[in-house]
Amino acid sequence: MTAVSSKVPVFCEGIQHFGDDLPQFSQLAQEAAIAQGKTAISSTIDPAAVYQTLLYADALRYLTVQVCGSKASGHPGGFASQAEAYAALVMLGYKNIITEVGHHAPGFYSAMFLDRSLEAMGIETVQQLRDRFRELHGLLGHLSGYIPGILAPAGPLGQGQHFAMAAAMLHRDKLFPFTVGDGGLGEPYIMSSLMHFHTAYPQVTNFLPVLVWNGFSQEHHSMVSLKTNQQMIDYWHGNGFEEVVLVDAKDFDDQDQPGDYVDSTAFSFDQRLAFTKAVLVAVDEAAQSAMGGKMTTLILKQLKGAGVHARGAKSHNLYPKDTLDAPHIISTLKTRALSPAAWSMVRTNCERAGGGPAGKTVVTEFEYPLPELAALPLEEHPVGGDPKVSTTAMGRLVAEVGKSDRNFVVTNADGNAASGISNINQALKIIHPTLDETYDQAPNGQVYEPLSEDACSGLAAGLCLMGARTLWCSYESFAVNGLPIWQTVTQAMAELRRRTPSTITLFTAGALEQGRNGWTHQRPEIEAYFSAMMRNGNVFPLFPPDANSIQACYDWALTTKNKGVIITASKSPLPIRTTFAQTQEALEKGAIALQETPGSKQVVFAVVGDMVLKAVFSAAEALQQQGIGSRIVSVVSPRRLYRPTDVAWNTCSEPDGTFLSDAEFEALFGGDVLLGVTGGASGMLEPMMLRSTSKRDTFAWKRGETTSSPNLLLDFNRITAEAMTERAIALLG
Repeated sequence: MTAVSSKVPVFCEGIQHFGDDLPQFSQLAQEAAIAQGKTAISSTIDPAAVYQTLLYADALRYLTVQVCGSKASGHPGGFASQAEAYAALVMLGYKNIITEVGHHAPGFYSAMFLDRSLEAMGIETVQQLRDRFRELHGLLGHLSGYIPGILAPAGPLGQGQHFAMAAAMLHRDKLFPFTVGDGGLGEPYIMSSLMHFHTAYPQVTNFLPVLVWNGFSQEHHSMVSLKTNQQMIDYWHGNGFEEVVLVDAKDFDDQDQPGDYVDSTAFSFDQRLAFTKAVLVAVDEAAQSAMGGKMTTLILKQLKGAGVHARGAKSHNLYPKDTLDAPHIISTLKTRALSPAAWSMVRTNCERAGGGPAGKTVVTEFEYPLPELAALPLEEHPVGGDPKVSTTAMGRLVAEVGKSDRNFVVTNADGNAASGISNINQALKIIHPTLDETYDQAPNGQVYEPLSEDACSGLAAGLCLMGARTLWCSYESFAVNGLPIWQTVTQAMAELRRRTPSTITLFTAGALEQGRNGWTHQRPEIEAYFSAMMRNGNVFPLFPPDANSIQACYDWALTTKNKGVIITASKSPLPIRTTFAQTQEALEKGAIALQETPGSKQVVFAVVGDMVLKAVFSAAEALQQQGIGSRIVSVVSPRRLYRPTDVAWNTCSEPDGTFLSDAEFEALFGGDVLLGVTGGASGMLEPMMLRSTSKRDTFAWKRGETTSSPNLLLDFNRITAEAMTERAIALLG
């Protein structure tokens, strides 16, 4: 029994406006609808449950506006238009809620405050909630898994479904609703990724898209605002959804509001209750359908900004004028204000729902159990022996990981066979409804191949964030299409409060291998993206020079936590230049010397990549003929070569502060001249260029062209032995 009192609860400190009890409060709010010891309401048609769901929706709207108003910043309108749906999900006991909409952050934070999740951050009162919003070490402007109870980050549109699908794969007994804005629905990869996932995993239906159909996006009408209800239902059916449950606020409007989108908070109180009841029933129906094996979506159609400071796109965010002292903000808060007893009732329901605070119950608050991996069957090839394909050598190890870990998934949009790793397909099988041994297809395979880099990186990175092992494979030239979500996840991993497997990638078919395909397949500029990310502290691009090295790199990557590890290698047979021990040393120190030639002067080659080494060895030979010595250094892990102060490593949840010392750097890279050489972006050479005091220069990618061989492409970019020799001699004076 929850006693009703007019005394202001302590957690309400900071609430500026209280209201009177709403009508029927004494009849329908004497006891919490979620009983002591229970995790959800007992009935969706119980008048007390409906009434208290409405109280919760109003509490969410009030807090969202006041929190945003405290900084005259933030985004209340989108979340406000689906407050009843969120409230219904929680009252029904569902707290593993994800969103595709980063702008819903203040609403989610309000929910985490009400169920006491934020107390783990020291946020116990509304005043503290206000103070910490959009502040350093507080509640960042868009969602992050750093916040207790928040399952996944949300920033760029079109990402939330990946997290929900990944979580659903790993936790088949739980529902993972995720909100989708109708502004974001215009991102084409949301629906295409959902459809491919359902084709690959028809048995996984325990995720629930909740479309927030409010008619507007950030600054204008949404692109789907003119669809009729039937057209919207048909759209979801046409994309593979068996059940579409739609609630339209317009059907309950008794205030003659114009247009197809209306504000339920403007209804008479009885109609507000009728609408809330309809949402509760619809949410329960959709949840049961999704958990029962049907692809299901829930659609709530209600005007953007319902119940907050403005309507339509104007409700999207607050501006400097929208302070808590502004008359229109004060009016909004007073309209939504609850009594102290109502706040107490809402808090009780929220902390009981789902078995406790989300920060203590949702799946991402626990480390996902992983099967132990046996020692990988590494195969060390003799240095100087027959050339080997690096990617194939790694593929053999990947297959062994998949055999040991049935949750392990490999994703690839362009086909593993095209990257020299068809051995992965042969061992683990491509997930496909058509069983065909010729193409290594099987319904229960572990290789996920949608023709979308976003879908590939999304599922792979999402599964890692949720705690599983994966590998995302891509052509180097196309991977950029999947990088936004990979970056989102890797950034989130840097701040997680739990350990999770690093998200590992294999990027193949480098620019130098793609001569006849031309510049469309020659885009090593992606390496500049990773070179910038290295400074985050948890991003490790690796450049194994041969088939031995790539095995040691992958073996190391599997042992790491909360990192982003990028392995870039060629699919061409290349000479074996290193031992396992050398790569293990390079993973610790960043680089390894491959060859040293004495001479009157010393030219040091700092080389990132594998195919480009051929030109470097030729340059060293040409210098030797002129009495000039050289040292060829293979840079395997350039991140290790930065100075500790260059990298935000100490801000990461799993800090890695290993860097090459100044003395060791001088021993490897010290000389009369330093030439940084890469077949990719020059940004990867930055650590050496920063630290070296020698005369120095770089040889790097400029742009692509159609050629018949790698040598011609190197010539086009002036990454040649002749150019290096000439430049070294010029720098030597």
